[in-house]
Amino acid sequence: MNILAIESSCDETSAAVLANGHMLSNVIATQLIHEKYGGVVPELASRAHQQHILPVVERALADANLPKNALSAIAFTRGPGLLGSLLVGASFAKALALGLNIPLIEVNHMQAHVLAHFIEAPRPAFPFLCLTVSGGHTQLVRVDSPLTMTIIGQTMDDAVGEAFDKSAKLLGLPYPGGPLIDKYAKEGNPLAFKFPMGEMPNLDFSFSGIKTAILYFLRDNKKVNPDFVDQNLPDICASIQHTLIQMLLTKLKRAARETGIRDIAIAGGVSANSGLRTALTQLGTAQGWNVYIPSFDYCTDNAAMIAMAAQFKYEQGDFADQTISPLPRMSF
Repeated sequence: MNILAIESSCDETSAAVLANGHMLSNVIATQLIHEKYGGVVPELASRAHQQHILPVVERALADANLPKNALSAIAFTRGPGLLGSLLVGASFAKALALGLNIPLIEVNHMQAHVLAHFIEAPRPAFPFLCLTVSGGHTQLVRVDSPLTMTIIGQTMDDAVGEAFDKSAKLLGLPYPGGPLIDKYAKEGNPLAFKFPMGEMPNLDFSFSGIKTAILYFLRDNKKVNPDFVDQNLPDICASIQHTLIQMLLTKLKRAARETGIRDIAIAGGVSANSGLRTALTQLGTAQGWNVYIPSFDYCTDNAAMIAMAAQFKYEQGDFADQTISPLPRMSF
């Protein structure tokens, strides 16, 4: 079983080849053009995907040392994501599958983040809980099997990744700012400044309130001292990161208690945050959990996770037809 997978949900064009459960290649082309705009520009993203997709796919096949006629199926990200970006990947995948006369497999981007844990050992046992955290999503997912997942909690407004990037922008840091907050936080005191965590019922999240609190905090302090941010950047970053991480882990701890599940995983771009990885490891030790954290290569958007999800669907004979179209707001 040789699967070529394509990921194009946002601003990274990626292709990967999976052969009988072994990842042979995972190529990613990052779009640097968005940096000067402080965020992803959808039209520019779709144009960049058109430029990158053929070289990326050719490189993935070359790295895997596999010819096109040895492929068993073509997989692609159907959603969620930016419509223009998704269309590029979906159209390419459909055309290639049609030309090779092999099955087409559509993959949910967020489910693929969860299933990235099965690319390499150690792998969680079912059922497990997965905290999926990215720039567009924050979800608590109960995973009962590779193709059976239930969202038991999610953000009611903004995603935690967006909260990181927005906070970084307020601090004057370049895009993408989330990794920079993580970098400066390592040098600061996480208890230097206190921000409200907010309260949401059940297992849901809300990050709009803390973004507003950070905005007013910076505005008020800069009125008194125009150099406040420059003089306190590490402490501010550490305090923001600490608060956001505690908001996530408080709900995760509650979910584990309510479900009785002790296999706990994280996934998504924000799972690359070193503060979150450390805090989850420490909490897992205290709670007696089996904690699973993906390698950095499989945290951010990549085609390897799409290929892994596609393998499970291939084994079940879950194929798509040529009439399928992208779903930007696709849910589980």
